[in-house]
Amino acid sequence: MRDLGLVGFWAGYFAARAAPLGRVGGSTVGAAFFNFAPEMVAAAVPGCWEVAEPQELIVVRAQAAAVALTEICSPESLQAAVGVLPLLREVVASVDVAGRVMAGANHALWPAIDTALRVQGVDPQLRAVVELWQAATTLREQRGDGHVAALVVHGLGGCEAHVLAAATSGVPVEILRDNRGWSDEAWDAAARSLRERGVIFPDATATPEGFALHEAIETMTDELAEHSFAPLSDHDANAMYSALHACARDVQASETLPFPNPMGLPRI
Repeated sequence: MRDLGLVGFWAGYFAARAAPLGRVGGSTVGAAFFNFAPEMVAAAVPGCWEVAEPQELIVVRAQAAAVALTEICSPESLQAAVGVLPLLREVVASVDVAGRVMAGANHALWPAIDTALRVQGVDPQLRAVVELWQAATTLREQRGDGHVAALVVHGLGGCEAHVLAAATSGVPVEILRDNRGWSDEAWDAAARSLRERGVIFPDATATPEGFALHEAIETMTDELAEHSFAPLSDHDANAMYSALHACARDVQASETLPFPNPMGLPRI
């Protein structure tokens, strides 16, 4: 992203992740991403499109992710992950993207990315890792879209979702608040709203009702994602999970990602 002229981590993040949506404005990106403060999104979008075109970002993002995986994952782990591409293709081909903006945008990118990489003369082995990453990203965004739907159904806004997460998980407030651009005032207002609903105590820890609300949201999120894997038998689903899990362990061991983190990603 820096090589394309995008200065700073967040400029690259918003431009790269939003690129599948095309030249959209900050309000559209904020709505799709859901949990970032509008001011934080506006600092990057739509200005990023004057630096790099979405179509260029899409290809660069996918290739950079694949290169990173080849550097982090062991050859054995990566070989196992690429080996389940036929199963991933089956899942992605049948994934339901209706009403899921980020999933739909990412689902439409293949095989155009592969065509662009072929023109560039990119090695077939790296192209396979690119497809692996793009398939996983499409499924991740599909689950994320479902999570946003679950939050909306349960009456939570973007900042309130983070306040509840901090209350139920113990992730430090500053990790969630600061990495998503919320001001102290916005955070306090969201906390006040959740106190009035009876889901957090005055000390910002979760009440029994708060834990129940969190569990209901996570259960709905899982249920909305599960049908994506319906084409697979239990045996194939377990095989795919095991193969991808090995590479995920390598990523965790590399300490590229911090724990705890604002994504809510747990250790495995």
